[in-house]
Amino acid sequence: MNENPDSKKRTSPEIDARLDKQFHFIREIDKEKFIGRQTYLSDGIRKENDAEHAWHLALMTILLGEYANEPIDILKTVTMVLIHDIVEIDAGDTYAYDEEAKKTQRAREEKAAERIFHLLPDDQARKLRGLWEEFEAGSTPEARFARTMDNVQPAMLNAATDGKAWTERSVKLGQILERNKRTASGSETLWEYAKSQFIDPHVMNGHIIDDESNPNDN
Repeated sequence: MNENPDSKKRTSPEIDARLDKQFHFIREIDKEKFIGRQTYLSDGIRKENDAEHAWHLALMTILLGEYANEPIDILKTVTMVLIHDIVEIDAGDTYAYDEEAKKTQRAREEKAAERIFHLLPDDQARKLRGLWEEFEAGSTPEARFARTMDNVQPAMLNAATDGKAWTERSVKLGQILERNKRTASGSETLWEYAKSQFIDPHVMNGHIIDDESNPNDN
């Protein structure tokens, strides 16, 4: 049986205090289920929440990790995608193409990270906060792949719903390409697939406004 050697050094009150903090955090992150996103579920009826999004990314990482540009630690990457939107419990979801909201996004999310992660015992707070910062920076193979998952998943669901959210928001191809300018850094294979299978067909049928083509080409 695997045992944490540090646990033997703790007294019962110390263990109880640690568990109190851990369960406080666990209860707090249940609120992620109430944070709505702008992406419809595959039935096109309601929109997903942050917890559903994180679960989807985690499973995608397990299944699609073989396409990462560089070798990645799957467990680390899964942990990263599971926690990457926890800050939205306080900061709220920022729509990908809301330029005004994005001006304050970093400050809102930093403040949220400081509060939420520090509900945990110090060692776990440092670890999860560090993974969140790593994801935000996109500074490692795991972070780059996690961000690829975060961009490919909504494109897939938008395509599955016949471009419903793209149409409602009058989304332009240029906006999508700008948002995805680093998606290939995590997986060139997955970005090429997502663009050809999820994005390009909806440019062709008008669900995505084509502001990239030169009119003289027609």
